[in-house]
Amino acid sequence: MELVNIIIQNFFSFVLIISLIVFIHEYGHFIVARICNVKVTEFSIGFGKKLFSFYDKKNTEWKFCLLPFGGYVKMYGDRNGASIPDYELIKNMSDEDKKISFISKNVYQRMAIVGAGPIANFILAIIIFTFLFKINGANKILPIVDEVVKESPASIAGIKQGDEIIAINNKEIKDFDQVRSIIVTGLEEELIFKIKRANNILEINVKPVLQERTDFLNETVKIRTVGIASSKMSYQELSLYESFLMANKETYDISVAVLKTLKQLITGKRSVKELGGPIKIAKYSGKTVEQGFQVVIWFMALISINLGVMNLLPIPVLDGGHLFYYIAEAIRGKPLSQKVQQIGFNIGFSLVITLMIFTTINDILNLF
Repeated sequence: MELVNIIIQNFFSFVLIISLIVFIHEYGHFIVARICNVKVTEFSIGFGKKLFSFYDKKNTEWKFCLLPFGGYVKMYGDRNGASIPDYELIKNMSDEDKKISFISKNVYQRMAIVGAGPIANFILAIIIFTFLFKINGANKILPIVDEVVKESPASIAGIKQGDEIIAINNKEIKDFDQVRSIIVTGLEEELIFKIKRANNILEINVKPVLQERTDFLNETVKIRTVGIASSKMSYQELSLYESFLMANKETYDISVAVLKTLKQLITGKRSVKELGGPIKIAKYSGKTVEQGFQVVIWFMALISINLGVMNLLPIPVLDGGHLFYYIAEAIRGKPLSQKVQQIGFNIGFSLVITLMIFTTINDILNLF
């Protein structure tokens, strides 16, 4: 019953958030394709049975489909929405038709069209973060220890109240959010804290432990902790330009964190049970709506960055796989053979479908 309740309660917020993010991604492909004079035959939000559609002045069909878990832009000369070329159609095209087909464009134009989708996702995140930083300013938590939990790793190692953390594992620390990020996302068995205490500089080795915590959405999660806290705040109002710069940094930092987590999953250093799929996204979508507008758009920015990063992975059928083919083409001076590309597409499609099924099963198991 919990699964049914989650679907019912969070369906509309999930559809709205995912559809908007997918629309932005696909619109990136769409607008650059139009700039490059490529005919776009279909612009679809969702997959499966078509619910309704309409045609624009350039005869592009705008479709809204039953399963709102993605979308695609189908260009003239493609066999499907995954941009796999229809070689039979291309073979029989007139010279005029070839001029408006995707496959006829030079490799750099094709790279621009394919790369525009993920770039649109990053731009969306930057716009959202710029807005949030402008209205909220920058709240900086100073890296000065206010509290040390008794019998915690930090307490046992010798960290004391009032210590200023100036570096962890030789990485300079400027605010406490960096401390939290290094502890939570890292996998090192021990962290080397460089501490300023009075006029002395000390190095203290601390071994994090896993503890169950409740996050801001009241979800129970296991995170690494050392048992320290800080509450000394420094607030700064930001200009639009400063907000924009911080938004770019935030987008970059989250992208790097996504890649780092993905690497840890692939190498087995992080459990695959942490992977989430559409049910988990739906659940969080509903919870963020309850938290208010700012939390909703922050969540949208986070999902948009994840979509952008994941789509750049060099897996055929994803944007990154197409870019990999085009980079190889640019280096070789000619495309990879049709057979090699088709094998790659088949493997890539299998991987993506397997991952979707696995994450959905994972979501269901984590409900119980």
